[in-house]
Amino acid sequence: MLIVNLKKVTTTFDLRLSSPTTSSLKLLYSTLTLNPNTSQNPKTPPIQNPTKPLTTPQLKTLVLSQYSHGKFSNLIQNVVGLPSVLLTASQNLITPHSNDGLNCTESNELAESTQPHLSLFQSVSKRFSIEEMGREIFENRFDIEAHCVKMSDEGETLVLPNLKLKVFIEAIRIVLEIVYDDRFVTFSYGGRVNMGRHTAIRYLKNSVNNPSWWFSVCFNDVKFDTRKVDKLCLFIEEKIKDAILIDVIKRLFDCGALRIELGRCYLGKGLPQECGLCSILINVYFNGFDREIQEMRLRMSKENPKLDQNEIGEGSSSSYKPLKMHAVRYLDEILVITSGSKMLTMNLKKWVLKFLEGELELNVDRVKTAIHSAVSEKIDFLGMELQAVPPSVLHPPMSEKAIRARKKYIRQKEVKALELKNARERNRKKLGLKLLSHVFKKSKQSDGFKFDFQIENEVREIFQTWADEVVQDFLGSLEERWTWHRMLTAGDFLSLRHIRDQLPQELVDSYDKFQEQVHKHLSPVKARKALEEEGRRIKEEEERKYAERTVDDLTKLCMKVSAPIELVRKAVKMAGFTNKMGRPRPISILTSLEDADIIKWYAGVGRRWLDFFCCCHNLKMVKTVVSYHLRFSCILTLAEKHEATKIECIRHYTKDLKVPDMNGSEEVHFPTEKEVKMMGDKNLSDPKPVDGALSLLLIRLASDEPSHSCVGHFCDKTDTVVYRVRLLQNILNVNPADEDKWVPRMSAIHESLNQMCLPLCSGHKSDLYTGEITLQDVDCTSHVNVD
Repeated sequence: MLIVNLKKVTTTFDLRLSSPTTSSLKLLYSTLTLNPNTSQNPKTPPIQNPTKPLTTPQLKTLVLSQYSHGKFSNLIQNVVGLPSVLLTASQNLITPHSNDGLNCTESNELAESTQPHLSLFQSVSKRFSIEEMGREIFENRFDIEAHCVKMSDEGETLVLPNLKLKVFIEAIRIVLEIVYDDRFVTFSYGGRVNMGRHTAIRYLKNSVNNPSWWFSVCFNDVKFDTRKVDKLCLFIEEKIKDAILIDVIKRLFDCGALRIELGRCYLGKGLPQECGLCSILINVYFNGFDREIQEMRLRMSKENPKLDQNEIGEGSSSSYKPLKMHAVRYLDEILVITSGSKMLTMNLKKWVLKFLEGELELNVDRVKTAIHSAVSEKIDFLGMELQAVPPSVLHPPMSEKAIRARKKYIRQKEVKALELKNARERNRKKLGLKLLSHVFKKSKQSDGFKFDFQIENEVREIFQTWADEVVQDFLGSLEERWTWHRMLTAGDFLSLRHIRDQLPQELVDSYDKFQEQVHKHLSPVKARKALEEEGRRIKEEEERKYAERTVDDLTKLCMKVSAPIELVRKAVKMAGFTNKMGRPRPISILTSLEDADIIKWYAGVGRRWLDFFCCCHNLKMVKTVVSYHLRFSCILTLAEKHEATKIECIRHYTKDLKVPDMNGSEEVHFPTEKEVKMMGDKNLSDPKPVDGALSLLLIRLASDEPSHSCVGHFCDKTDTVVYRVRLLQNILNVNPADEDKWVPRMSAIHESLNQMCLPLCSGHKSDLYTGEITLQDVDCTSHVNVD
């Protein structure tokens, strides 16, 4: 219905006019307003023409309706400026615990009398008029600079958009996502739906075989200046014809609300320095480079096809390795892999550097962009370590100790099964005697088996079932069959001919038939041959697998992905989880928090590490860091706060760190030991690194501040508490730019947010502690000034 109305409006007047008439504007917004059938509540003020957020198919249809002659046109006026699209962007920005911002009475009444989108519309309307904002965007009157807030410290200034500008930016992002997402190449990751770090790692592990050389492109600190922004806008104009959109993007860069700095380590980590529009603009900027790489890959695959074994020769012992090239790009991190010669890789590297420095005008660090051997050297990519190893390293055969342990376990199972069998037979004997005694007594008291309780059929079925099971067990036992066969066939006088001639023929025939049945059912020869054949088959299968493993180890290389365990240990030591000896220690600054908040903060760090490195080969080492160092550091911190011993804390909180909630029931926020053991590869995602959760502390103010609205996006709760932001680098008094004292490739929250006071409701405060959301997911421009 929305698209039909839009087409009716666009046929009435041309939306590309720079100054549309007032009557046409009224017609547009009156047509695009959706009126749900809602019943009026006398206690709730009526809302005139509430707007509905669009679903993904509706939004996609709306964007595609602007496509003509190979380009999209007028996206800002015809799509982004629509109230329904802005409300959809607001819905995307809503963080958990925001949609329950109404009090209980209001929420119950709305649940009974209105549709779910009405609560969202009310929450947005309390802050700004969605229709007025859409009208300003349509008329190109939206003042971007007025909705920016500068956060300054002794160093550089950070410009943050307020909530209204965030909605505008998010609306542009979701529209550009529909335009470009299907047009990006398959190896472009980051800022895309279901195309995150784990997806890139899965591609490397499953698709890259026999790599020889590789290199990762490292950029110097490249800030998008006016020249690069103009080039970015030229790339956008290749697909979109919208002068207002280009002007909006340039204004966002000029005011500082949108900034892209390649070579920095904050992209894709949910930190406030990054705008929500950065990721897709980076992908647009690198799209030409990606397509050139894709064409080069296809051309190389066509020139070097993969041959079958029949084409090589069945008797040949050689293996043909086709020349391959793989590339993976996650935002500004680029990895190129080849299976050819080093000279080929050097030529490819020269072409990559020439394209990046020439066509894209980027400053590449040529020293760090070096070619490495995939076999003998590791390479850092996406915060993990990659190396080409034989398959036996990833899937090693069982050691002798493991084989002995497995055999011992099998013997224990057999002994346990024998004990259960004997116990079952013993119980059956007792139960059978009781049944026979009961039936015998009843038969004495009645005429034969005819009495009121007809149980002879049930008894007969029970004994028949037991007999069938005994026969099956007997026939399945080779030793018992062999013993009975020997007893029934050896040394019988009826087998002698002079005895058989003196006996009646009927007796001899009966004896022969009996011997045939004995040979048929009790002869173990066939079963023994079958067992020997099965054993021979198993042995041949093991030899075949061993031969295949040996050949694969000599001819095949797979991708091994490992967590940088030394950097993790350095981060643990730097943050104060461990002492110089590597043993857990308390963090004194956390003692000012509540017990539940202390545990949630540790849980946020631990779960982030486990989620981020769940696809790594050495996840067990990360599990040890979380389950031992972080868990006992938390216990020691709680012990220091309450001036108790470690044993007393464990007795009170248990090793699972259970804390009571508001209702008195126990909650577990920190991953339990059993949960940590069971963790492994999970659903593919784009996990946020631990940097934001590790470097952020929220200290509750001791003074009572007046009530403020929560800084969570569109959170209407006023029962908030003011917390002061403390950053790790300021607590440690170190500079994140100094890699000797800081952890390499670990980002830090911007200095201007230190000592900022934020009013938070209990839900958003808990999410910030546990790392579910970051400072990018709250409105930092609504901070409170406290003397």
